Amino acid sequence: MRLAPYLAYFKKSFLNRSAYRFDHLMGILSTCLRMFIFWEIYKALYGGRQQVDGITMSMVTTNFILSMGMEAAFYVDDFFMPHRINNGSIATELLRPMSFKGRMIAENMGNAAFHLCFRFGPAFVIACFLMGIQLPASPKMFVMFLVSGILGYGVLWTISFAVQMLAFWLVNVWSVVTIKNVFINVLSGTMIPLWFMPDWMEGVLHVTPFSSIYFTPVQIYLGQLTIGEIALKCGVQMFWIVVLYLVGDVLWRRGQKKLVVQGG
Repeated sequence: MRLAPYLAYFKKSFLNRSAYRFDHLMGILSTCLRMFIFWEIYKALYGGRQQVDGITMSMVTTNFILSMGMEAAFYVDDFFMPHRINNGSIATELLRPMSFKGRMIAENMGNAAFHLCFRFGPAFVIACFLMGIQLPASPKMFVMFLVSGILGYGVLWTISFAVQMLAFWLVNVWSVVTIKNVFINVLSGTMIPLWFMPDWMEGVLHVTPFSSIYFTPVQIYLGQLTIGEIALKCGVQMFWIVVLYLVGDVLWRRGQKKLVVQGG
């Protein structure tokens, strides 16, 4: 498979993002404001205490800074496919001598790379100065955090991929995308760290794809997992990437047989 066309789409996507400077600045401001609001909320909840149930305020701060930072960096266009189905351009896209799914990945990674460099980076630096953040447990854990973060992005992308394929059957996938985003926001540990969930619920969430997106990398960063547990968690991440991709691929193949494009 020739990589040049996909690298071209990656570059185009990256450069297109740089054209919207005001949107970029508002994104940094939005991320910082969300971090600051959550910081104030948890400061009030902790009420000056150093820790609650063994979870320190510093751990909570690190969790939402890293989670929201990754959320800003892990850009996924949930309407990439639905938009092309609705306007009929999917017919032209399918005739291109390249993988449409490969193009989806390339463009999303271009967007994510831009957000990582120019949204996550500045917001992370500002948050560290204003709120403070724990250093990684060790250099080894930081490397594993990066690996798990990449896998977390893979889980997020494959969830979006599977949901987008429903556009072959639904006129508008906005409601499904909204429900998906609510589940991710609530169950991934971004808004409420999974440490504070009931024991039975936390156990269930750890085997779902949602905790694999943000919370697993944060746990590794904080040194809460042993090497064996890290291998298991990364295995869970890879399992969900494969399963969700296969689900999306089945919908993709069946959807192409059902597709009817009208125009002239």
